[in-house]
Amino acid sequence: MFKKLNTALLGLALSMGITSVHAEEAKKVDVLLIGGGIMSATLGVWLNELEPGWSMEMVERLDGVAEESSNGWNNAGTGHSALAELNYTPEDKNGNVEIPKAVEINEAFQISRQFWSWQVQQGVLKNPRSFINSTPHMSFVWGDDNIKFLKKRYEALQASPLFAGMQYSEDPAQIAKWVPLMMEGRDPNQKIAATWSPLGTDMNFGEITRQFVAHLQTTPKFDLKLSSEVQDITRNADGSWRVSYKNLKDGTKTETDAKFVFIGAGGGALHLLQKSGIPEAKDYAAFPVGGSFLVTDNATIAEQHLAKAYGKASVGAPPMSVPHLDTRVLDGKRVILFGPFATFSTKFLKEGSYLDLLTSTTTHNIWPMTKVGIREYPLVEYLAGQLMLSDDDRYNALKEYFPNAKKEDWRLWQAGQRVQIIKRDEELGGVLKLGTEVVSSADNTIAGLLGASPGASTAAPIMLTVLQKVFKDKVATPEWQAKLHQIVPSYGTKLNDSPEAVAKEWAYTAGVLQLPTPPVIPQRAAPAATEAAKPAAAPSKPASDLAL
Repeated sequence: MFKKLNTALLGLALSMGITSVHAEEAKKVDVLLIGGGIMSATLGVWLNELEPGWSMEMVERLDGVAEESSNGWNNAGTGHSALAELNYTPEDKNGNVEIPKAVEINEAFQISRQFWSWQVQQGVLKNPRSFINSTPHMSFVWGDDNIKFLKKRYEALQASPLFAGMQYSEDPAQIAKWVPLMMEGRDPNQKIAATWSPLGTDMNFGEITRQFVAHLQTTPKFDLKLSSEVQDITRNADGSWRVSYKNLKDGTKTETDAKFVFIGAGGGALHLLQKSGIPEAKDYAAFPVGGSFLVTDNATIAEQHLAKAYGKASVGAPPMSVPHLDTRVLDGKRVILFGPFATFSTKFLKEGSYLDLLTSTTTHNIWPMTKVGIREYPLVEYLAGQLMLSDDDRYNALKEYFPNAKKEDWRLWQAGQRVQIIKRDEELGGVLKLGTEVVSSADNTIAGLLGASPGASTAAPIMLTVLQKVFKDKVATPEWQAKLHQIVPSYGTKLNDSPEAVAKEWAYTAGVLQLPTPPVIPQRAAPAATEAAKPAAAPSKPASDLAL
C-alpha cells in the first residue's frame, strides 16, 4: 500500500512541476545473501561456480565478515565427523549402539572436504594450513559403564569404512602416548578408556569465510555491503523480494530487489524470516544458549597436547554439555580450549540485542515454546546450574581432563551464541530440535537456515541441500549435474557403501588439503555389523554441541 502511495505522490509532484522529489530505483540482483558468515559465503561460492553470470549481493551488519559465529574464537573449530562425539551414537532401549547419525555426519563432512579441496585447486582457498590442520579426534571416558559404552561404540563403528583407522585402548600407557597432558598426575587406579582417530581436524571457519568472500569480491557481479542492517523484507508484485537495509555508520538507507534471498544470519535468521511474512516461518521459535571456554595460550602447555578429546555428558545433562579438551590453531598460534560451559542470554547473537528473545515471540510460536519449556525442564535446571558455576568449579572440571592444570595458566572466554530451534508439532505442541533446518517459502524464492550443530563443518552439504531444494530444476540439468560431480566427485552416492570409494576420496582430499595419508581400508567393509551396529532409525533429537 505504501509503495503505491509513494508512486502516486511522485506522479502528483511531477504533474505539478515539482522536480526535486524523486524516487531512487532499487538495485536488482539475482541473489541476495543476508549475513557474512560461513553459510552465506559457502552458498555464494557454490552459485558462482554453477552460474557465474548471476549477480549477487551480500549484506552484513558488522564491520567485517566472519565476525559472529564463524569467528574462530566463537566456536571450537571441530571438523565434526562423528569420530569422537559420543552423543552422535546413542544407545537404544536394548543397550545397542546406533550409528546411522554418526555415518550421516561423517558422510556430510566428506562432502565438505571435497568442496574445500576443489576450492584450493581453483585458487579460491589459499594455503590449506591456514584453515584446516590435522588434529586427532578422541573419545575419553572413565568408569565401568562409560568404558562399556565406549567399547560397544568402537565395535559398532567398525561396520563402517568411514571410521577405519580408529583405535581403542584401556591401557594408560597407550593413552599417554596419544595425550600425555591428560595422563600426567592422573590416579593410576582410575579405570579409563579412549578411542583415537588420526583423521580428525581442527578448523578455522572464519578464515574459510574471509577467503571465500575475498574471492567473490574479485568477480564482476558481486557486491559486499558491510555495517548494513536489514530492516525489512517485502514481496514485490513480480514475485521478487525487496530487502531494505540501513548503513549503521552513516544512516544511509538502501533497497535491493532480488529474485532469490538466502538468510544465513545465524541467530538473526528467525527474525528476518518473520519479517518476510512467509507462513513457513510461523512454525518456528528459538531458544538461545551461549557457551564459554577456558583457554590457555601458554606455548609450553599447548605443545604437549595434540587432540580434540571429547568426554561424555554428565547424567541428566543435555548433549550440548559434552566437555572436550581441544587443540586449536588460531591467528597462527596453537592454543588449548576446554569446555563448553553453558551460559544464557536473551540475545540471539553475541553482538545482538537483549530484546531478541522477546521480539521473536509471536502468537503463533508462544504455545510451542511453552510446551517445550515444560517438557525440557531438565535443560532449564542444567542451565541454572551452569550459571551458578564458580571459577573453582570450572577449574575442577578442567582437572578431570588435565590433572596437573594450574589455574593461573587459564582464562575464561565467552564464545558465540547459538539458537536452538523450537518447532510446532501437532502431537506435542512443540519440539526442541538440536540440529539445523532449511526453511523456505512455497515458491522457493526465499530460504533461511535455522539451528546450530554440526553447522559450519557441514556448510558445503547444507548449502547443497539448499540448492537441491530451491533450484530443483537447475540441479536436474546436465550442466549443473556435471559441475556438481566435478566439485564433489562422490555427489549422489553413499561413501559408506564402498570401502574403495572411501579410500579414493580420502587420498584425494588428504593430498590437496595437506592432511596425513589416510589409513589402509580393507577391501571389504570391516566385520559384519553386530547387533550393536545394525542400522537403526536416527535419534529423534539430532545431537548438538555448543562448540559449533
